[in-house]
Amino acid sequence: MEKITFKGYVRPNGKVGVRNYVAIIPVDDISNTAAEGVSKLVNGTITLSHPYGRLQFGKDLELFFKTMIGTGSNPNIASCIVIGIEEKWTDRIAKGIAETKKPVEAFYIERYGDLKTIERASRVAQKLVQDASELKREDIEISELVMSIKCGESDTTSGLSANPVVGKVVEKLLYYGGTVLFGETSELTGGEHIIINRIKKEEERKKFIEIFNEYQEFILKEEANLLGSQPTEGNIKGGLSTIEEKALGNIQKIGNATIDGVLDFAEGPPNKGLYFMNTSSAAAEAITLFAAGGAVVHLFPTGQGNTVGNPIVPVIKISGNPITVNTMSEHIDVDVSRVLTLEESLEEAGEKLWNYLLKVISGRLTCAEVLGHREFVLTKLFRSA
Repeated sequence: MEKITFKGYVRPNGKVGVRNYVAIIPVDDISNTAAEGVSKLVNGTITLSHPYGRLQFGKDLELFFKTMIGTGSNPNIASCIVIGIEEKWTDRIAKGIAETKKPVEAFYIERYGDLKTIERASRVAQKLVQDASELKREDIEISELVMSIKCGESDTTSGLSANPVVGKVVEKLLYYGGTVLFGETSELTGGEHIIINRIKKEEERKKFIEIFNEYQEFILKEEANLLGSQPTEGNIKGGLSTIEEKALGNIQKIGNATIDGVLDFAEGPPNKGLYFMNTSSAAAEAITLFAAGGAVVHLFPTGQGNTVGNPIVPVIKISGNPITVNTMSEHIDVDVSRVLTLEESLEEAGEKLWNYLLKVISGRLTCAEVLGHREFVLTKLFRSA
């Protein structure tokens, strides 16, 4: 087998990242201002602002902690500062991230106020950025890569080109021993039997069926008409008339691969291979969950055009729609529209995307990164207490 490597960052726990961020993580909505204040003062930091973290409870609260700790633990982050209004929840997130052995510091706003908190945290952030700037990329075998996949604003060209092209790259990465995460639970409706038949182990099949049925029962209980949300208005405009059509196109993103396991929201894979993760079909939410589960790069095929990015994970956009490629060229990293005109085979387009992936994980910036798309969107299960 050919040895394929990329230039990545090896973290203290052995995980491999493709970016090298110092993250300022607010625990709750009212700590965003202090966290953003640090980033304004200290170049080289990123703030993961969000609207939650207050009065959540039960499974919703546990998912919040799992997502925040998983995000801070992502190998694309070199070090973290956690800022919260009070000590207990702030320490819980900081201690969870610290299990990765990366540098983490916690700051509390109560008894200090924003101004003193910003000053104290900024002094630490300055040193963390300088320390991170000394870290060097190393040659890493491709088998260490953890990649996620999700499509958005799909249309008829997605199922004919961009999605199966992604499937070729997924098959290749798995062949070389890498790891891939996919999800979009509700978007598998009508094609769930295909996923079930691809799952290798019986106990994992049962987990998938339970997760899938729970989603279906919730939707039915709400007596909601999903048309316009699933499929989206963009999907409908692009020629997808049913969720079943969308599901079949969606499944093409995993090619002919079989599935090693099933993960719940923001859960990391226990081993290498292909894993289904329970996620929303909303683009930013799903990528946020994949990042919390350890994905360090994301492939995002789009038909009608989607602009989503992520603060810590480079998102590579692929499109086979010639109109989208021409009108939204600043958002599209890889043009596979020649597949539709038969000027390029799926295999050739797959190699093109594979080579671009190798560039991105070795340091090339994606369109979404250059344009400043940093959508960090938490999944919320319940209304607040």
